[in-house]
Amino acid sequence: MSQSWDYIAKIVSLGDSGCGKSSLTVRLCEGRFSPHHDVTIGVEFGSRIVPVGPPASLALGINNPSKADPPTSPSKQQQQPQKHMKLSLWDTAGQETYKSITRSYFRGASGALLVFDISRKNTFLSVTSWLHDLRQIAEEGIIVVLVGNKSDLASASTVSDQDQDAENKRQVSKEEAEAWCKANGVMEYVETSAKSGEGVERAFLEVAERIYQNIEAGKYDLNDRRSGVKGPGAGGGNTARLNLGMNDAARGKKGQQGWGGGCC
Repeated sequence: MSQSWDYIAKIVSLGDSGCGKSSLTVRLCEGRFSPHHDVTIGVEFGSRIVPVGPPASLALGINNPSKADPPTSPSKQQQQPQKHMKLSLWDTAGQETYKSITRSYFRGASGALLVFDISRKNTFLSVTSWLHDLRQIAEEGIIVVLVGNKSDLASASTVSDQDQDAENKRQVSKEEAEAWCKANGVMEYVETSAKSGEGVERAFLEVAERIYQNIEAGKYDLNDRRSGVKGPGAGGGNTARLNLGMNDAARGKKGQQGWGGGCC
């Protein structure tokens, strides 16, 4: 049986408690939203296989393909074999109580979603500290995307008299978040709603595509056990594992099975 992925990459989600990190992972892996979710203790796991590189990346316009490159004809795009990446998702706790544990899981990650709640300004103010912790522990050059979650709480600017309850709860503007990304060397800002699903897949694909670009550029040693990216040959086909972070040996099996044992 042919394998279903070409690469596997470790992705961590980090940010303050209550921002919806777990809900984003559940939405991506299971396509559902639960309004009630227990506080994450330490780390929880999920996984999802996504397409990376052309033709999928060209169709989605992810990673801003250079306009200087000649456009690829549709027939040529169809001839290119589509690559796939298995995202090993590590959803970390945001509570201060678990921070010392949480930081250990950043080690060896190749990508990260730095999440805040657009309706709570204090969670946005915390992302600088989270980014500092991440860059101190994770590998140099880790791919980071800033995610403003709960975009469903930012209603349209025009609200009818009959819908006064649909107030705009946004406390962080897109311009403010994008300016923060520029100032802190973060590649992209994406707004998501774990409730509606809007932007969720896009956020993870932004990270995956940039990791793939680094693979193509030869920036990872796919045979190095410390690397956050693996090729299928590193562990014998689909049995390749990411031996990264505390207690991975004990928890890795759960991570491979997906969120709660039922992910993609």
